[in-house]
Amino acid sequence: MSDINIVDAPPGIEGSGFFATSLDKVVGLARSHSLWPLPFATSCCGIEFMATMGSHYDLARFGSERLSFSPRQADLLMVMGTIAKKMGPVLKQVYLQMAEPRWVMAVGACASSGGIFDTYSVLQGIDEIIPVDVYVPGCPPRPEAILDGFGKIQELVRNESSRRRNSDQYRDMLASYGIQ
Repeated sequence: MSDINIVDAPPGIEGSGFFATSLDKVVGLARSHSLWPLPFATSCCGIEFMATMGSHYDLARFGSERLSFSPRQADLLMVMGTIAKKMGPVLKQVYLQMAEPRWVMAVGACASSGGIFDTYSVLQGIDEIIPVDVYVPGCPPRPEAILDGFGKIQELVRNESSRRRNSDQYRDMLASYGIQ
C-alpha cells in the first residue's frame, strides 16, 4: 500500500460532508485493485501470461486473481498473440459484450502490430478494430513486462475521471472504430 498516495482536498473546495473529487479518487482506487481480466490468448504470448499467473510472478497480488472467461463479467481485455483477420470480428464482439468501463491491453508484438507476420491473413495490430489502452512490447514479452503493462492499466484506471466515458471525445473515439 506504500505506492498509494492519499490526496488532500484542494483548499477552498470543501464543505460540510464533502471534498471535491474525492469520489473519483475512491472509485478509481477501488477499480484499479479489483480488475477482472479476460485473457484472449492465441499463441506464445498466452504461455507467458500463464507464467505471469503462476506463483513466481503472481498477478493475484494486484487484486486480479479472478480471471473472467465471460466478457460480461470482465473489465480488462488482455489480447495476447497473433490475431488472424477472421478472428477480428470475434474479438470485436467480445469487446462489445464487455460492460463499461472497459480497458484493453495488447500483449506482445503480434497483438500490437502483427509481429513478424506481415501477411494478408494477419491483423496488423488489434488497434485496427478496437481501441487499445496499453501496449506491452516483446516477442513474447516476459512476465515482468506483462506485470508492468498491468501496472500501467492500474494507473490509468486509478486516475481516470468517472465522467471521461460520457465525454464527446470518448464517443468520437468509439465512433471511429464503428462502435456506438
